Amino acid sequence: MEAIIGRARLVVATSIAVVLAAGIWGAGVLSDLSLGGYSDPGSEAAQVDDIVDAEFGRTAPDIAIVYTPRDGRSIDDIRGVVEANLSEIDASLLVRAPLTYWNVPPAFAEGLASFDRRSVVAVLTFTGNEDTRVKSYRDIKDARMLDGIDVEFGGFSAIADAYNTQARADLIRAEIITFPILMVLLLVIFGGITAAAVPLCIGGSSILASLAVMRVLTNFTEVSIFATNIATLVSLGMAVDYSLFVLTRFREELRRGSTPEDAVRRTMATAGRTVAFSGLLLVCGFIGMLIFPQAMVRSLGFGGMAAVGAAAFVSLTALPATLMLLGHRINSLSWRKGAIDRGDERAERFWGSVASRVMRRPILVAVAILAFLALLSAPVFGLTLGDLDHKGLPQDAPARIATDKLFSDFPLANSGVTIMVQSAEGGSPDPLAVQEVSNEVASQNGIAAAAPAGEAENFAVVRAILSSPDRTEGALAAVDSIREITPPDGTVIRVGGPTALSQDGISAIYDTIPWMFAIMIASTFVVTTAAFRSIVLSVKAIFMAMVSLAATFGVLTWIFDDGHGAGVLGITPGPVQATMSILILAVVFGLSTDYEIFLLSRIVEAHDRGASTREAVRIGAARTGRVVTAAALLLITVTAAFSLSELSMMRLLGIGVIVGLILDATVVRMLLVPALVALMGNANWWLHPSSSTPESDQVLQDKDSAHAG
Repeated sequence: MEAIIGRARLVVATSIAVVLAAGIWGAGVLSDLSLGGYSDPGSEAAQVDDIVDAEFGRTAPDIAIVYTPRDGRSIDDIRGVVEANLSEIDASLLVRAPLTYWNVPPAFAEGLASFDRRSVVAVLTFTGNEDTRVKSYRDIKDARMLDGIDVEFGGFSAIADAYNTQARADLIRAEIITFPILMVLLLVIFGGITAAAVPLCIGGSSILASLAVMRVLTNFTEVSIFATNIATLVSLGMAVDYSLFVLTRFREELRRGSTPEDAVRRTMATAGRTVAFSGLLLVCGFIGMLIFPQAMVRSLGFGGMAAVGAAAFVSLTALPATLMLLGHRINSLSWRKGAIDRGDERAERFWGSVASRVMRRPILVAVAILAFLALLSAPVFGLTLGDLDHKGLPQDAPARIATDKLFSDFPLANSGVTIMVQSAEGGSPDPLAVQEVSNEVASQNGIAAAAPAGEAENFAVVRAILSSPDRTEGALAAVDSIREITPPDGTVIRVGGPTALSQDGISAIYDTIPWMFAIMIASTFVVTTAAFRSIVLSVKAIFMAMVSLAATFGVLTWIFDDGHGAGVLGITPGPVQATMSILILAVVFGLSTDYEIFLLSRIVEAHDRGASTREAVRIGAARTGRVVTAAALLLITVTAAFSLSELSMMRLLGIGVIVGLILDATVVRMLLVPALVALMGNANWWLHPSSSTPESDQVLQDKDSAHAG
């Protein structure tokens, strides 16, 4: 810190140069980001698909193109122009030539024509991994447009590309909306242009730094396009929050009569230390995402960690150097001298009185709030997780319209199910056993047809056509019934295909979430114990975070899964998108402990200076009430801009974070925490090293006056 204070100009100049260079270089990450990463590569379905595809070539289609003539021609009349256009596609992008209504056997052709015979489908299967296949679709789609024919694109690659395209548009719109609103709010909070501008500059710097970190990560791992949205949201939100805490403490120290140098030292020793621990806590939340098998989930974790790291680093280096240079000028360009000081005094009295009232009846307050949060949490027991699908797109999105049309008019034009039949002892399975498996599969509900489709050295393949489109409820039920089949003696069956792959991905998420919680809880316990030097306060902080998390997901289940208010929000009710649910777990858990550490750090600070437990709670609540409430409001503003997205999954994230912040910044932090700390009394300080004895209110006020002097 002394190096920053002594070389403040150099630190600021270097920070500006490095951040600008990092931003220019990091902007190139957009071309390196992945458009795939949704599946679990280690699942049974993925392994089956890899083995069968290596032997026979990929069969699952990536794109279904729907052709509907609109100039009076029939579907047979457009054959020539459609096939000529499809023949222009680079053959190296395709596993095989496109399959169309006109070039498949009659038994399959019926599945590629609509019920009214006005539309036909062409099916394309691309080479490469999931990311490469989505990019191949983007390369070929524009050239597929034809005069006099409506051309619509459905299928997983079209849906994934639609999500990614909308995510880019949402990012630009959110940034345009967010910065002006934040500036207005910061002007109200700080009462001056100079103080309001500093957090925005720190936030912008953090965004640029986080993009550079993500570009570095692309050299080592797959990073999803959605990571840029998350990095922008988190880096901007946390940088503004951290700046608010540091700047508020700096101005507080200046009001006490400290020189700018001493104010910076005192600020970074207190608020700066808290920011450092806060960054670690948020990283603890994101680090649990790195154990999931899906590349997209891991990349969101990397994006969050990059954002938090960038925000904390800039806030602990460039920000104190800037404050050192500004000194008392941090209060310049204010429109009402003394208004902010008077506002701070009123806020301290208000939040201090709230804490005092809570501590008069801590049992009643704690029971009432826990009952309220339990009520909000109740719907969570009905939560179901779902995969990425077309219903999360806007209702007017072309990919959603085309996929809906495929579902309604071409239900048999699906990827189906791949069943790999193996001998339990190795070697090729008995052909009679393969036929028996085929017959049993064909007899299951939801299966339109099934037949042996090839034999390799160590396995045979049975293909099944679903009665319902891929990944729908009917398709998932059919896959479940296939997996419950008892194979012939000496035979083992394994199931693949897009629907099974989606099902296995959701199962992997359910299986991994407990390990994620274990990592988050263990790492958070270590960090909070180091921060508070109290095991009881650490356990309580984790418990508070879990309570906020349960209530948040109860509200999300009630809205997104059960459908209450879905029409107002413009979403289609259904299973909650799994990937964003994991991200919400990490963010809400991290923010819950984050805001609590700001409150508890001031409580611990007051206790170490001699305050009794109850007085320490009153002081902590009084001095953090306004700033933490303002920080929550600012972060809600940032999140709200992202929740305006047309994508249901981004609205899920936005609403989830907003609900978590509102609950945590109000009933949990300012009511439940004081009540529980008061109830636990001296037990809060078990193993706490402080040897101070409780002092009266007057003695503590004398200490404050002496410090100010």
